[in-house]
Formats: sequence, C-alpha cells, structure tokens
Amino acid sequence: MKDFNLEGKTAIITGASRGIGLAVAQKLAQYGAQCILVSRKAENLETAAAGIRDLGYKAEAMACHTGQPEQIKALYEAIVKKYGSLDILINNAATNPHFGEMITADEKLWDKTLDVNIKGPFFMIKHAVPLMKNGGAIVNVASVNALKPGMYQGIYSATKAALLNMTQTLARELAPKNIRVNALLPGLTDTKFASAIISSDKIRSYALAQIPMNRYAQPEEIAGAVLYLVSDAASFTTGTSLICDGGMLA
Repeated sequence: MKDFNLEGKTAIITGASRGIGLAVAQKLAQYGAQCILVSRKAENLETAAAGIRDLGYKAEAMACHTGQPEQIKALYEAIVKKYGSLDILINNAATNPHFGEMITADEKLWDKTLDVNIKGPFFMIKHAVPLMKNGGAIVNVASVNALKPGMYQGIYSATKAALLNMTQTLARELAPKNIRVNALLPGLTDTKFASAIISSDKIRSYALAQIPMNRYAQPEEIAGAVLYLVSDAASFTTGTSLICDGGMLA
C-alpha cells in the first residue's frame, strides 16, 4: 500500500464534476490526496466535491473553463495562495462538439475542440510545472481514438492523437525536473460524454463488436489506472500511453 499512498499530496483533476474525472477524484482522495476538482459549472462541481468530503476525504471545488487561458491563470493564482505547491495534475476535461463526418465541420467547431482538448491541457501543465517543486505526476486523459479514429469523431480523434504527441514531448522535457508525464487511453466508457454512442442501438452495437470483452467500461474501472500512473508504483514510468479498452486495440 505504501507505493499508492498519496497522503500530503495535492492533486488537480479537470472535468471532475462527473464521469471519469469524478471517479478519478474519488479514487485519489481515497488514497489520501487533497483533491481540487475543476470544471466549468460551480454548482455541479461543489456537489461532487461535497460527496467526496461526506466520505471523510479531502476535496475542494474550483470552477474554471480550461478552454480559456485567462481562467486557467486565475485558477492557479488561487491554488498558489491556498496551497503553494502541487504534486499531481489530471487533464481530463475534453469536448467533442462535432459528431458527424469530419469534412462537414466548420472552423468554430475546430477552434472549440482545439481550445479545450489541446490548448487547455498545455496551459494547465505550463502553470503546474513551477508549483511541482519536489517533482510531480501529470496524466493526460486521451482516448483509444488517438490510435484508431472513432466513427463520426474525426476532430476529437485528431486532438487526442496530438495530446499523445504532447505527452511524449513533455515527458522528455520535464524528466530533469522529476516530473512524469503519461497518457491514459480509455476505451468506450459509460459517461454522459459517450452518450451519443451508447444511446444509439446501431452505433453501440458497432462499437461493442470491436471490443473483445463485449461491454463498455464504468468510470471506476478507469480510475485505478490513473492511481497507478500518479503513484510511486509508477516512479520509472513516463512518456507512456496506458490503454484501458477491454481489448479493442489488441
């Protein structure tokens, strides 16, 4: 258990009001981390943080739209004042405003997806690094779509592929600072984000046919992989992409 102990560590989790982000926050808090839950809507976020505190763990809500650099800057100013340092960053927030043929997307859809899925994680990391004074662990939640583009998810898939490349670049650049940077690639997971797939009988059947385990994941099944990547059990692991997909890419 010592390798997974996160006592005394402060963690930011974006997109944490529900789904994978909330499950990750719950898991890291369970193992001792002070969790800062980040998402756009303060009300939903506070409900999520309160639920973790009700279990006896440490959690705080801080609203921030990670697709807007000025809000990221304000978030970190608040964190510096209250905590002074940071140990863990989970870049989980993402968007997919265009579900359809890639060629039909207009520039506004591209801009929104790039702002949240690429620029957002980058600026979250840029501000986090100076606070990771004793080293740290960063996990970028990508997707299996980074390696095999999903049907009607071309722009989203492209941004997740770029996130893998950024993960590898930053893993090399930040290793001398004792900061590890890894990516997590979930497969189809039962979240509101994936509802367009799961709620459609035709698309869901197609997706499940690609998964040897013939089911989609629950958010809690993804959280354990994040715990590993941020813990001392993964102290020699950086620049990697951990796939949790029920065998889809096997």
